[in-house]
Amino acid sequence: MSTPKRTLLPKGVSASDFDKALTEIRAIVGDAHVLADTPQLAPYNKIMMPVPDEQHAPSAAVMPDSVEQVQAIMRILNKRRIPVYPISTGKNLGYGSAAPVERGQLVLDLRRMNRILDVDAELCTALVEPGVTYQQLYDYLQEKKLPLWFSCPAPSVIAGPLGNMVDRGVGYTPYGEHFLFSSGMEVVLADGEVLRTGMGSMPNSNTWQVFKWGYGPTLDGIFTQSNYGVVTKMGMWLMPAPPDYRPFLIQYPEDTDITKIVDALRPLRIAMVIPNAVVIAHTLWEAPCSKVNRADYHPGPGAITDDEVKRIRKDHNIGAWNVYAALYGTAETNDAHWKIIEAVAAATGGKLVTESADEGGRATQYRFDLMKGKPNLGEFDLYNWRGGGGSVWFAPVSQAKGSETLKQMKLAKDILAKYGFDYVGEFIVGWRDMHHVIDLLFDRSDDEQTRNAYACYDELLHAFAREGYGVYRANTAFAEKVAATYGPVKRDVERRLKRALDPNNIIAPGRCGISL
Repeated sequence: MSTPKRTLLPKGVSASDFDKALTEIRAIVGDAHVLADTPQLAPYNKIMMPVPDEQHAPSAAVMPDSVEQVQAIMRILNKRRIPVYPISTGKNLGYGSAAPVERGQLVLDLRRMNRILDVDAELCTALVEPGVTYQQLYDYLQEKKLPLWFSCPAPSVIAGPLGNMVDRGVGYTPYGEHFLFSSGMEVVLADGEVLRTGMGSMPNSNTWQVFKWGYGPTLDGIFTQSNYGVVTKMGMWLMPAPPDYRPFLIQYPEDTDITKIVDALRPLRIAMVIPNAVVIAHTLWEAPCSKVNRADYHPGPGAITDDEVKRIRKDHNIGAWNVYAALYGTAETNDAHWKIIEAVAAATGGKLVTESADEGGRATQYRFDLMKGKPNLGEFDLYNWRGGGGSVWFAPVSQAKGSETLKQMKLAKDILAKYGFDYVGEFIVGWRDMHHVIDLLFDRSDDEQTRNAYACYDELLHAFAREGYGVYRANTAFAEKVAATYGPVKRDVERRLKRALDPNNIIAPGRCGISL
């Protein structure tokens, strides 16, 4: 065996101990599934964040194909106190991708564990491993001709349901709150022990995927957005395909329309007239997905101007705000609810576009597909808006009230423009909350833009925190800073849990700001 072309080691680990650990792991998974040469590790270090690649470079990557192999690997790493960063499909774009949260951590790549273990067509449940992708699950349901849908994020073809749920991602069908619609986890702890949550702890249980609570404290939540264990199986609820599906788009001409949009739609969302999350996308979120070239409107430096954005709207038939939602049910129930949608659109001055209308373009179609759980890559077009491969997602949460929208938008636009960046954002109305998702796009090949992007995100984070807006999900480069905005008591409890479940601090130290 050739000497690995290795340039770094995990923090606090000697070369001798590290090499011994890799030798022991090779005996478990095979030589081909232990990557230690620097060129082999390049895919795990393709970050989009405004920090140097070196800050998140892995020391090695290992790829087990079973829970038993994960157990054996964790025992070795725990014994030698080698930090490990678990990933599922590793496509956490905009939030850190596959790169470890701290330099030198060993990546535990679970993509080979890609089995769909069970689908119960009667109870509408599935049990999947970490490497299963949304496209794989979609193809399985199509092949078996099962009338079942699932919820997926955007873009979703190459991402997986387990990883997205563990990071508390969301989707666009009525089952879009992914953690809420999960049921049962299998978790390998730092010492190699296996925990099955909920009814999974019962021998011979057949209710693991139908009743998530079990008995005693509900533990599933502590394994989301944390580093307390390695999730190796997840149950999920699937949605029966509705007899009638009616997606729609409502376009609005002015930025200020956002307040009346939210206040008009919130009651329909709470009452479940509209059962899925309502997406309210701004012009520049739609523009790249409609193949609009930024340079044609703003070739120079600095943020794009309001007048240039208005020209884009006019030239490409894009609203200032573009509202996406759908009705799910029978033809009779949807007929009744459709009258409500038409009345709301008319009363608020919106232009209603349906699936059969000619006005719907590329951006509209990918949204309509998402709302029925059809994976696609449409949202990747965002990365063509500016080019250069830089993207960090800023995602504060607020109440679903119109009064919150313009306040947040102005605060964000002013800070983005200060650093020369565009407002590429959307609001997503849940039942009573509203996610404000902003993609801070920049050119990573430009050192000045990269520095500005870091400073811009930092200012966004702290300016919104001062107003009481917490971020619900964050990229790994800012994990510590985001965690700090939630106060000392929460962090102290997280550290106590870490000491109890992972006393050697080997599982992703620093993930979501959690460490000993």
